[in-house]
Amino acid sequence: MLLTMVAGATMMLVACGGDDDDDPFSKPRSCAELGGITVAAAEIGLPTNGAVVTSATTVPAGGTGAQATGEYCKVTGDIRPVDPAAPPIKFEVNLPASWNSKVMMFGGGGYNGSIPSPQGNVPAGPTSQATPLGRGYATFSSDSGHQAGPLGSRDGSFGVNDEALRNFSGDALKKTRDTALHLIKTRYGVKGPTKAYFAGGSTGGREALAVVQRWPQDWDGAIVLYPAWNAASLDLQFGRITRALAAPGAFLNQAKRRTLYDASLAACDTLDGARDNVVSNVPACNATFNPATAQFNGAPLRCANGADTGDNCLSDPQIAALNVYNTPITFNYTLGSGETQYPGFNVWGTDLGMAGTQAAQATVISLAWNLVQPASPMPATAPYFSVFWDQWVRFFVTRDPNFDSLTLDPQNPGPWEARISQLTAIQDVNRADLSAFANKGGKILMAHGSHDALVSTRATAQYYERVQATMGAGRVASFMRYYEIPGYGHAVSTTFNASWDSLTALENWVERGTAPPAQTVADTIGVPGRTRPLCEYPSWPKYNGTGDINVAASFTCATQ
Repeated sequence: MLLTMVAGATMMLVACGGDDDDDPFSKPRSCAELGGITVAAAEIGLPTNGAVVTSATTVPAGGTGAQATGEYCKVTGDIRPVDPAAPPIKFEVNLPASWNSKVMMFGGGGYNGSIPSPQGNVPAGPTSQATPLGRGYATFSSDSGHQAGPLGSRDGSFGVNDEALRNFSGDALKKTRDTALHLIKTRYGVKGPTKAYFAGGSTGGREALAVVQRWPQDWDGAIVLYPAWNAASLDLQFGRITRALAAPGAFLNQAKRRTLYDASLAACDTLDGARDNVVSNVPACNATFNPATAQFNGAPLRCANGADTGDNCLSDPQIAALNVYNTPITFNYTLGSGETQYPGFNVWGTDLGMAGTQAAQATVISLAWNLVQPASPMPATAPYFSVFWDQWVRFFVTRDPNFDSLTLDPQNPGPWEARISQLTAIQDVNRADLSAFANKGGKILMAHGSHDALVSTRATAQYYERVQATMGAGRVASFMRYYEIPGYGHAVSTTFNASWDSLTALENWVERGTAPPAQTVADTIGVPGRTRPLCEYPSWPKYNGTGDINVAASFTCATQ
């Protein structure tokens, strides 16, 4: 029965593409027949020692409603490295019995080190819509070429191996894609999929941009959320911020974070015309709010004489650290990637990791400033970006696990300058000419939460503006959209947790030529069910002055 369904689903593809008795992909194979097969190194576009399937298991249909999935074949395996000291790339491919002839690759997060679930949804994908696997996509992902230890996505220890580092920086994407495509063609007996999409956020967002920059002919569309595209430059900014927060008295405890948040909300909430506990007019807030001069509840936000006198105010060392976080790092030396700076963050109105009762708040805290001040050795509960910096310095830069990362000045790195420059050339994914991807009909939907505490929204805006400057705004509008989501943090937010059906919009654009109409984004946690217009950068949702503030129709995208 299964083979009959697969053959029926693929007959049209084979007929359209032609058939050949000598074509190794002309006959479908069962799930069980995939077990133990190998993929020759010649089938993979970058150097490997080939790949092997370690398991192939039929998974029965399951789930209900929009979250239902049909029967599929779950395939796992290893892509063997060239360097015997490098770890393998572990991958998973899900092959639905009723295949829609399309594929979806998922990106990872942080330093990766685990396989993102190919059964899951695209970043910020709504639960009311089917997942890619539920829609019939063949889906796949990998751990990017190493297996994480106890630090999980913050574990950078693999960086001591050159092949593992290059795999993480992008090479694993091509190796995984080519391996997966070989297995897909083998399973279904076809020459290839009709459409190929990539979806990812954070590191996965960088990976989405990497594949359309480096291998544009492999892909038809990408969903790019909060992308850490200039990863090494971001690490340098992490180092600058970490050193500032490590200064005596500079770290804000959770109560002080709440005080700052409430003070900036009181000053900036209504700049968009509505008191809705979301700062939508972020540019105006950044231009007008100053923690050194702000008033909150009738008193200065700055503690008396700049001393730390309690949780209801901020000391001068704390304000100084916040100003570092808010401002760019500029590099006093040449980087191999050509980057000269990394921007500051939207601090005012951002949840830096406050205590809260929502279940998702624990994740918000861990991805922001976490619980304890940066120190040496770096505590595991220090800010996510501080642990990230520490791992990068010890394993990518110095390759000395005992190195004190707080002693390395990212703006004046001394003997480490050449190595840092080399790493930026490997890790920063910053090509602004996407003509090859656009010319083949590729489309990009990119979005970023305005209140991301881990990857700066300003950096994503800079990349988008570079693409426009390189290719022309009109040309870019024909294949790319960039949206900013007020209140949304990094991957999750208890202020405004974004839910957006980006996949349907991308499918319609790529497959039907229908450019994205006005988009709407929903909140699933802050005020469940409220909606906002998803505004194209540089616009933001402005309240019309009348109507329900929880309904997108009451807002208009504006720039002032």
